[in-house]
Amino acid sequence: MLCMVMFRSAVADWNVVPTGSMQPTIRIGDRILVDKAAYDLHLPLTSLSLWRRADPARGDIVVLDSHAAGERLVKRVIGLPGDRVALIDDHLFVNGVAADYRPLHIAGIRDDRADPARYVEESLGSIHHAVRWSVAAQGHGLDFGPITVPAGQYLLLGDDRDNSADSRYYGFFPRNEITGRATRVALSLDPGNHYLPRSERWGKALQ
Repeated sequence: MLCMVMFRSAVADWNVVPTGSMQPTIRIGDRILVDKAAYDLHLPLTSLSLWRRADPARGDIVVLDSHAAGERLVKRVIGLPGDRVALIDDHLFVNGVAADYRPLHIAGIRDDRADPARYVEESLGSIHHAVRWSVAAQGHGLDFGPITVPAGQYLLLGDDRDNSADSRYYGFFPRNEITGRATRVALSLDPGNHYLPRSERWGKALQ
């Protein structure tokens, strides 16, 4: 049991996702695998970094213990230290380069019944991922910038751009609060359907 606890604290763990802030990439009820050694090798059962292996990259889905939010968050890295970032009319700009958007058809998300949404693929260089835009929030999004990300800090956003408490609420997140990288869905249970398994999502890689 002790070995298992130490392994989960320093090497790999799994997290239940109770909110929809990362939809459609991560859905409510997904259990995600977290690589806790992706960026740092920690002393087990502590937050002390013994070896800094790498830094989070743009597009990574990271797990962090946020002091500002007072809870564990799962968000996507958008701005790296030194980047100049803006979000204008829901469109992202990083270092003066505008992201490209392509419409997507995604079905089966329960929140769409009460809050209809549009889905697009957001592309910035070699990074491509799905984003959810609430139809009701169009024209009323939380635009910002351009702003420069300070040294040692990261700008994080949720993929559900109109329903995510992220850097637009809490500001930049320190590097030392990031505890790992989410890599794939371990298993998924549908809370809107008696917690029945969503087997098509089991083992699904996150991107």
